[in-house]
Amino acid sequence: MTLLAHGLGGSTDLPIPFTYALIGASWALTASFVVLAFAWKTPKLDPDRPGRALPLWVTRFADSPITRNVLAGVALVFTAWVALAAFFGPPTSAENALPGVFYVLLWVGLVAASLAFGPIWRVLSPVRTLHRLACAALGRSPSEPNRRYRVSWGYRPAVVGLFAFVWLELAFSDPGSVAAVRTWCVVYLVVTLVGAVVAGERWCERGDPFEVYSTLASRLSPLSRNRGDGRIALRNPLDHLGSMPVRAGSVALMATLLGSTAFDSFSAFPWWQRTLDGAGGAVGETLARTAGLLVFIGFVGVSFWAAARAAGGLRPEQRAALPGSLSHSLIPIIIGYVFAHYLTYLVEKGQAAVILLADPLGRGWNLLGLGNADVAYVLSEHPSATASIKVLCVLIGHVLGVVAAHDASVRILPRGHQLTGQLALLLIMVTYTFGGLYLLFGG
Repeated sequence: MTLLAHGLGGSTDLPIPFTYALIGASWALTASFVVLAFAWKTPKLDPDRPGRALPLWVTRFADSPITRNVLAGVALVFTAWVALAAFFGPPTSAENALPGVFYVLLWVGLVAASLAFGPIWRVLSPVRTLHRLACAALGRSPSEPNRRYRVSWGYRPAVVGLFAFVWLELAFSDPGSVAAVRTWCVVYLVVTLVGAVVAGERWCERGDPFEVYSTLASRLSPLSRNRGDGRIALRNPLDHLGSMPVRAGSVALMATLLGSTAFDSFSAFPWWQRTLDGAGGAVGETLARTAGLLVFIGFVGVSFWAAARAAGGLRPEQRAALPGSLSHSLIPIIIGYVFAHYLTYLVEKGQAAVILLADPLGRGWNLLGLGNADVAYVLSEHPSATASIKVLCVLIGHVLGVVAAHDASVRILPRGHQLTGQLALLLIMVTYTFGGLYLLFGG
């Protein structure tokens, strides 16, 4: 059993015919837009609207230096534990915990944790912890940079890091290689730590791919901070969604995440596998996968950019800013598709990764009684229910995306273009819905 087998399922697992699922999802998305067009004529989502504040002790506990230091310390010890497997553990991915931790617990689990608890990587990041320890030893503030982080950089360093991750997973000839994953992690730690030393914690906030990914996912969390008093509150996630800062690289960030996940689904198609077989060896396959990955990311980025700019009644500078201003509407679609694509992967392969972590060196350890544990295939044993959950994840994500895009559009677009200015965006979102479901179940 390989950790990189995602277990997507197929159209035969759906409780209804596949064609009906595609048509029904597309019609549901279109119908939701029609309802919004007639019932939602003024902006209703407000990032500054306070939520229902939780008891004050919750905020005090979360903000306590003891809580944060304990969590950071546990994360650092966990990182060291995984490093044992990386440098001294078994050489094969089937026996080493590193690939599972990297691809499952970190990449997919981070989304689930950020949805539940907010931008958790800010607390757990080993880079932030090491940087703070180094600053404490040197007697300087962690937020004090040696050089300014340029505004023009925006999210671009994080986009490069995220692309490097998805390239390793989806384009490299041997993504499960312990040596390859180990090398990637070492480079990530060195680059991100140097960035933090040079540019301060702003580098972590905008340049660390995992922190940016965690913060993006947390925009849909029901937990967030009230802007006035900083208390943790329950609030409408769509209100919080609009607080995503617009920076250079915002569209590229969304395109990289959504396009790479779509390409991952596409990679399972038999004809693509046959194409790779004729690519001429490992190097040819890597080049072909890299080209395919870039095509999918490019399609998402260019199509969204063009659809967002299709609105009329705007000055050139306003039109140029539209893609970034509407990019947050892709976050629900990204999250929905991540769970639709990786749900089985997270639940079942995640268990396998945890079991391997009980024995990082492969010496027969049985920590916490996990050495002889078996993976519970709770989703694979119920394919129809799992397929239905995946369809719902895609559909809910797209509907929320339409809601977010509509609210932002009626806030930004001039009155005479508020409806017509969204038609191109609706068309591209229907295309994403149709294409996403086809890629998940059509192979």
